[in-house]
Amino acid sequence: MAAPLTITPQLRAQLQAWLMEDLGRGDLSAAALQGCQGRAYWIAKAEGRFCGGVLLQPLLQELDPDGQVRLLVEEGARVIAGQRLLELEGSAAALVGVERTALNLAMRLSGIATATAALAAELAHTGVHLADTRKTTPGLRVLEKYAVRCGGGVNHRMGLDDAAMLKENHLAWAGGVRQAVGAVQASAPWPARVIVEAETEQQALEAVEAGADGVLLDEFTPAALTALVPVLRRLAAGRSVVLEASGVQPEQLRAYAATGIDLISTSAPVTRSRWLDLSMRFS
Repeated sequence: MAAPLTITPQLRAQLQAWLMEDLGRGDLSAAALQGCQGRAYWIAKAEGRFCGGVLLQPLLQELDPDGQVRLLVEEGARVIAGQRLLELEGSAAALVGVERTALNLAMRLSGIATATAALAAELAHTGVHLADTRKTTPGLRVLEKYAVRCGGGVNHRMGLDDAAMLKENHLAWAGGVRQAVGAVQASAPWPARVIVEAETEQQALEAVEAGADGVLLDEFTPAALTALVPVLRRLAAGRSVVLEASGVQPEQLRAYAATGIDLISTSAPVTRSRWLDLSMRFS
């Protein structure tokens, strides 16, 4: 079960803004529905993983405080074409007004959950987790990362303030791995982790020696990691260092999982996924 989505004040404000984007000065079709109550349901039009139904209640209540939503499947559940996903009722004008915004969000998130689930299945029983990245749509990061969790993945850092990841530019401008790691360790709060993105074996070794909490091994081959990972584990001398592979092609997931790493990070479920087709029908 994925970690639940908390409807924070910030997220509630975003939902309201997205709803207002569609409503503008007001739904001109609402005049045909004055005083009408309605019932409706959502169905899946293709097989996949459903995600985003939890957003419908707060969206509907923006237009009808008495509106009700009943989820028929759990977030992240596998669904098939024609399956009924949820039922809702309220003022007919509110149901029409909320339809497109809610479906757009759910179709986007369901597509990400579906793509994540397909990749996560390749890592089943390997002990290696599939992690996301910061390549997310501006304004949708919390929701897109939630969709990754619903698909069986885990979240990498939510933002630059979660952990310090020192990449190529950091290392070049700071004068090297040791200098960059040392500077962050001297200034970051105690709970913060320091991760080094290593593009060479030497950078990976220096990162562990400098006390990094994690090493992101970028575009190493499975053969190279099979040889390097045990060396890094020994160098850590019992200290817990998370070893992560990135730049991995989907067809090579199991080969990378066999190298002894802890994580495989990829942006593919967010950047390459297709929306899952959903529809609202009135009853």
